[in-house]
Amino acid sequence: MHPDCRRTYALATLVAAVLTLGGCDSGPASDTGGGASPGPSVIAPGKPGESAATLSAEDAEERRPADDTPNSADFTYTQMMIEHHGQALTMTGLAPQRASSTGVKRLASRIGAAQRPEIGAMKRWLKRHGGPREQHGHDHATMPGMASDAQLRQLRAAKGEAFDRLFLKLMITHHDGAVSMAADVLSEGNDIQVEEMANDVVAQQTSEIGRMRRMGREHRL
Repeated sequence: MHPDCRRTYALATLVAAVLTLGGCDSGPASDTGGGASPGPSVIAPGKPGESAATLSAEDAEERRPADDTPNSADFTYTQMMIEHHGQALTMTGLAPQRASSTGVKRLASRIGAAQRPEIGAMKRWLKRHGGPREQHGHDHATMPGMASDAQLRQLRAAKGEAFDRLFLKLMITHHDGAVSMAADVLSEGNDIQVEEMANDVVAQQTSEIGRMRRMGREHRL
């Protein structure tokens, strides 16, 4: 998990605590004069280095984040990641004709199949929230993990094992960059759907990085 405590983790923990402790309090309440039962207690995890707090269900509800309006980090992430994924599709599109390894071809196909619909989801998110926002002072060509124009030309010119080797090298770097961008928005963003998309990127691309590294070792690429 990213070092910053994320909103969804805290909320999920609170919900789990409510359900668990609510179940424990399901027995008949003692008669204290006919008054209403105060309801189950909730254990709210504290920040790093702090102890947990015991809250009433009402206080726990009040602690839930009230506003998940997209912020600038959400817009920056989706706009950058659309372009980032787009380059991945360019790279994977070369594999069917230029790769020699069946494993590399299959991996490229899986990456393309995963990232194409993700681009669609991010474009729909932007449209639903008012469209792209102008980004000041950011050069998309310097996004983490992006291959340079020279590297893309080299990849287009390569074939066989040379292509396989360069593809794995560039795609590992590309995935590392995407995971870094996703981690940033998980700590700085505010929109729940963007958070879900970023979590998917972290899970999927971290797994693929491991697979690509193993392929490189196994085939000495």
